[in-house]
Amino acid sequence: MRKLLVKFLFWRIKHVSDRNFIILLAALVGTLSGLAAVILKQVVHIIHNFLISGFSYDFSNYLYFLYPLIGILLTVTISKYLLKESMGHGITEILYDISKRFGRIKLSKTFSRLLTSGFTVGFGGSVGLEAPIVVTGSAIGSNIGQFVHLNYKQKTILIGSGAAGAIAGIFNSPVAGVIFAIEIMLADITVAMFIPLLIAAVFGSLISILLIGEDVLFAFELTDSFSTGDIPFYILLGLLTGLFSVYFTRTTYRIEAAIKKINSDYMRALVGGLSLGFVIFIFPPIYGEGYQTIKSLLNGESLQVLENSLFFSQFENTAFIVLFLVGVVLIKPVASAITIGAGGSGGIFAPSLFSGGIIGFIFAISTNVFLGTDLSVVNFVLVGMSGAMSGILHAPLTAIFLIAEITSGYTLFIPLMLVSAISFNAASYFEKYSLYTKHLIEKGDLIQNDKDRQVLSQINLKKIIETDLHIISPDAKLGDLVELVRKSHRNIFPVVSDNGDFIGVITLDDIREIMFDREMQENVEVNSLMNRAPAKVSPHENMQSIMEKFERTGAWNLPVVEDGKYLGFLSKSRIFNSYRKKLIRQQKQ
Repeated sequence: MRKLLVKFLFWRIKHVSDRNFIILLAALVGTLSGLAAVILKQVVHIIHNFLISGFSYDFSNYLYFLYPLIGILLTVTISKYLLKESMGHGITEILYDISKRFGRIKLSKTFSRLLTSGFTVGFGGSVGLEAPIVVTGSAIGSNIGQFVHLNYKQKTILIGSGAAGAIAGIFNSPVAGVIFAIEIMLADITVAMFIPLLIAAVFGSLISILLIGEDVLFAFELTDSFSTGDIPFYILLGLLTGLFSVYFTRTTYRIEAAIKKINSDYMRALVGGLSLGFVIFIFPPIYGEGYQTIKSLLNGESLQVLENSLFFSQFENTAFIVLFLVGVVLIKPVASAITIGAGGSGGIFAPSLFSGGIIGFIFAISTNVFLGTDLSVVNFVLVGMSGAMSGILHAPLTAIFLIAEITSGYTLFIPLMLVSAISFNAASYFEKYSLYTKHLIEKGDLIQNDKDRQVLSQINLKKIIETDLHIISPDAKLGDLVELVRKSHRNIFPVVSDNGDFIGVITLDDIREIMFDREMQENVEVNSLMNRAPAKVSPHENMQSIMEKFERTGAWNLPVVEDGKYLGFLSKSRIFNSYRKKLIRQQKQ
């Protein structure tokens, strides 16, 4: 196999240019990503339909207690014992792999999210399938790139192609797929990178059309026109979805943090599964992705949101439906966070669209009733979806083109742009980063729009720690230190206790004037000569923080210490040398 690969690669170098080779690979990645999208959607729909078909109003809700728990327990078991990896927010992990692992994504991720998210969402987990499919597509792109020995930049193009193909396949929206890859996955984009993304998105979309037709998610034909007189109301909707995005983001962080305090994986799954079951028991529309609810609102069948509701099916009036949906939209981020925090597999793409659509419906209906207006409920549902997605995912362009493609036209382009821009800016004012990037950026694992910091972040700290310095005990005599000076080619001597604790540091300049004094060599101890280090570095610290310490202290060398134990020294010159090498490598690529 290896010999065949080597022969193929030599043949490729002679006959196929790098550019054309990447385009061919992008087509393959897009095809496989689109196929993954189709498979996952179909599997989840089969599971979903099997579980809820033939529901009886007399006992149906009680099954909601059980289904999410089963799905999360299955997901936790599979991820812990079979896959041996945690789930979480999958796109966040891909961004980390691009930033810190040079685009190398584990082979298991080409199928792990397909398997686990199928059980999580199929059994009612209140998350979406988009993130798992994006992870799958990105992993396919990365592993194909690794297999044919592509460099970092080329692998990144294929990762973006996988993401573009996945989104295009699941929504039948090739333009949205390309923009998603650019807006969320790739920090820098050039024309050379743009073409493979287009090809991948086209192939991903074609595969889904060929296998299951154009109605992949839902196709909606607009009948209501856009009225410029509605602009003030769209502005208000943009502000509302922006503020809701902040609520969604912060609620998700807090709920996930709270449930993750439970140390046992199975206890966390049990608590999360039962909690989610209770929420769905009260609010059945929260079951699964929730797209069926959006379809009902778009088709004017709002009464269907009360379907399978044990307590509320008898209250079939508009006022109660609006109140019911207010409860649904407020509890949705809680349900999504519980699902992911408890160990489920899924993403927030679908929850953001679901929430935004309901907000648009509530806003339009309430305005029409209280102000006597004649707002198009359908238009506000669709634009609300775009607004919430823009604010929560920080992806306004993706949101605009996704809704435009779903509706097969650009009738709503002006309100989509207006609401998305307002929502994004309102949300960004309170939450600078999206759910996907916040934790990574705060840890220094993801740098956006700063080339120097991006290169610095790729330096592996553990590889540049210097461990060849001669250490000395604090109880040693000056004479012992002089002996080390004779052996060493360095002028720094870490003072370390017998049990490995870092005490201080001595430089050659500290002892230069007394080092040849015989009496002092015999009587003066090292602990009286040493100095405290101006700062210490943790082996887990990010490079930006380390460079700030060098800048603040003016030092050229800092000790690396973990739990008080000495590990080595870090020199500014070695960091600069590593930075230069990485910069040259990136320029060549």
